[in-house]
Amino acid sequence: MNYLEPKLFQYSDTQGTRSFREEIAKFLTDYARSASQLNPEHVTVMNGCCAVFSTLSTVLCDPGDGYLIPAPYYGGINSKTWLYGGIQPVHVPLFSEMTDEESHPFQLTVEKLEAALQRAKAQGIRVRALILINPHNPLGDIYSAQLLKECLEFAHRYDLHVIMDEIYMLSVYDDTIFTSVLSLDCLPDPERTHFMWGFSKDFGMSGIRAGVLYTRNHEIQKAVNQLAVFHSCPGPVQHVLSQFLRDRDWLDKVFFPTHKKRLKEAQNILVDGLADVGIPVLKSSGGLYVWADFRKFLRSQTFEAELELWQKLLDKKLLISPGKAFYCYEPGWFRLVFSDSVDKIYLCIQRLEQMLHSYTTEPVTSTTSSTADALCNPEKNSSGKPPSPLEKDSSGKPSNTPEEDVSQLKNILVY
Repeated sequence: MNYLEPKLFQYSDTQGTRSFREEIAKFLTDYARSASQLNPEHVTVMNGCCAVFSTLSTVLCDPGDGYLIPAPYYGGINSKTWLYGGIQPVHVPLFSEMTDEESHPFQLTVEKLEAALQRAKAQGIRVRALILINPHNPLGDIYSAQLLKECLEFAHRYDLHVIMDEIYMLSVYDDTIFTSVLSLDCLPDPERTHFMWGFSKDFGMSGIRAGVLYTRNHEIQKAVNQLAVFHSCPGPVQHVLSQFLRDRDWLDKVFFPTHKKRLKEAQNILVDGLADVGIPVLKSSGGLYVWADFRKFLRSQTFEAELELWQKLLDKKLLISPGKAFYCYEPGWFRLVFSDSVDKIYLCIQRLEQMLHSYTTEPVTSTTSSTADALCNPEKNSSGKPPSPLEKDSSGKPSNTPEEDVSQLKNILVY
């Protein structure tokens, strides 16, 4: 590991070095509990999953096409899918209030996918793909095997490609069972099912920039590889990561047990501290964060009030991401990341308690400008409510386009 072959400093295969792809195929076969041995020829390596989103969406869709995605979701996807191909999100809104048929808040169902697809068709938007994040960001939700199969069957009925983002695949704790799409015995449409994973979350290597695409569709992979030349992962990086993946004894006995233990302990500290402050969180068993309910601290149930609260949090040196950054349809939800030192988590809770106490005792004044209103409530409809993501403006263009989404949230940093 301390010695690098000269060939590693030369131009390498843009798909990824053969030896690295072989290690990735072996690793994912075991840790994703793949139904069969994965083929390294189906693996493409790039400099992060952002690059995978950009290239894959460009190949799958034409400019103006849409992709279904349950909302809230990691907002960075919008800019990546818009970068090359001009692809727009078609939200599948999820809400905290449960119906009689639902077992938990923000629950995804095939009926919600169907409704969003039909709305898009009525608006003249051609939907080409479905993006699923599992474990979910920011909800921390983990899709059951049954729901995963139902979503894949839904996509198959409408000839939709499925992009499975499993970047938090190995950051699952408790006794929760995680089902990777790679583990399913029989996929409804294997040629249209594409898997993503990377090193930034499960290995805590966000700066190493290595993302993986696994697809059995030769034509799709061939097209992606043409763009991968702009997103290649350096040879020395691939070599070092191969050593990590090869050391199974250390991974199984040291790294992953320690990783999961620390995540669970950190989550417990944060959840308990938030409870003491009066902030409930959505139950979760995956990811590096919690989805917390700050609604009772809003001065009004609006995204303007959410932005005002978020600014107060920033003023107290608390970098907590507001729900609007994740395209949540309900103001007042925030994502808090707990993958940090215990001291910093306690400091966060302390600052949060002090800030909320002073904030709730302040007189109510309007501290946000018309710009803030534009950031949080772009183009209200005739009812005075924020528009549906599929409502159109007077020009007939969908009001919730990626250009608007990115500009609205340009000052909100989300990772």
